[in-house]
Amino acid sequence: MSEPISVTRERALTLEQVAKLTGAELSTTAPKRSISNIASLDAAAPSDLAFFDKEQFSAQAMKTYAGACLTTKALAVHLPARVAALIVREPYRAFVTVGRELYPLALRPSSLYEAVGVKDAYVHTQARLENSVTVDPGAVIGPRAEIGSGSIVGANAVIGPEVRIGRDCSIGAGAVISNALIGDRVIVHPGCKIGQDGFGYIMDGKGHMKIPQIGRVIIQDDVEIGAGTTIDRGAIRDTVIGEGTKIDNLVQVGHNVQVGRHCILVSQTGISGSVTIGDYAMLGGQVGVADHLDIGERAMVAAKSGVMSDIPAGQRWAGYPARPRIEWLRKEATMHRLSKQNAGAGKPAAKHGDAE
Repeated sequence: MSEPISVTRERALTLEQVAKLTGAELSTTAPKRSISNIASLDAAAPSDLAFFDKEQFSAQAMKTYAGACLTTKALAVHLPARVAALIVREPYRAFVTVGRELYPLALRPSSLYEAVGVKDAYVHTQARLENSVTVDPGAVIGPRAEIGSGSIVGANAVIGPEVRIGRDCSIGAGAVISNALIGDRVIVHPGCKIGQDGFGYIMDGKGHMKIPQIGRVIIQDDVEIGAGTTIDRGAIRDTVIGEGTKIDNLVQVGHNVQVGRHCILVSQTGISGSVTIGDYAMLGGQVGVADHLDIGERAMVAAKSGVMSDIPAGQRWAGYPARPRIEWLRKEATMHRLSKQNAGAGKPAAKHGDAE
C-alpha cells in the first residue's frame, strides 16, 4: 500500500529564500540548501524546517535532525552544528509564514472529489454561478442563488434560494446555508448550518407560540467558520459576523447577534440572541453568554465562563458568573484558603500518648 499525501506542496525553498521571506539572519555557508517541508523539532528530517522558541524544548533542539531551524539568537546555541539556524524575533510566526508559502492549498478546503466545474450536482436553472465555480457531487443549489468565481461547494452541501456567496469561498461538505449573504474568501467547514430559524417563542401555560424569524445572516469577507457550527438568522434584524472573524468548531450563534471584526470564538461557545460583541474580542472555549448583552471591543473572556452582564471594552473576565479576572482570582484564592482552614478545623485533636 502506498503512503498517501494529505496536502500537496507547492514548491521547495532555498534557505536564502526562507531568510528573505521571514527577514531572518541566516548563519550557514550553504544558502542554496533546499527546504521542502515543515516539521516539529523531534520529527524533522534534513530537508525539513523546524522552529524553536522556548527553552523547555532545548533537549529536542539538541537532538534534532532538521535541515534548518527558525529560532532566536539566545536559543540558537542549543542547536547542533549540522542545523542551519535562522535567527528571528518570532520563530513561530516566521515558521507559519514559510508553511503558508510551501502549502498554499492548505489554507482553505478544496474539492474532496477533486472536481473541476459542476459534477453530478443539483443546480436550479435559475441559480447563477460565475466562471470557475466548483460544485461537488450531491450538492443542491436553489433558485436565484448566486455564487462567485473561484468558490467551491462541497459534496451534499445545500445552498438555499437567493443565497449570495462571494468569490473564492469554500463551503464544506454537508453544510446547509439559507437566508444568508456571504462575502469573499469565506471558509465554511463541513456540517455548518447557517441561516435557519432562531430559537424564539412566547411561553405561557397553554404552550409555546413560535415567533417568526424574518431576518438574515450576513457574513463579511475573510471569515472562517468551524465544522458543526450553527448561526441562526435574525428575528427582526440581521445576524452579522464581522470581517476577519474566526469561529471554531461547534459554536452556537443565536438570532440577531452582532459579532464585530476580527473576533475569536472558541469551540463550544454559546451566544444567546441579540448579543453584541465588539471588534477583536476573544471568547474562550465553552463560554456561555446570556441574551441582550454587550461585550466590548478587545474584551477577553476565559474558557467556561458564564457571562450574565455587560463587559466593558478591553477588560478580561472569567468565572461563573463572569467577573473581572483579578476579582475572580481573588475569590478563588479566598475560597481555597477557607476550604483548607475548614479541613484543618475538622481534624480530631491528638490524644496524649498518640504517636507523633
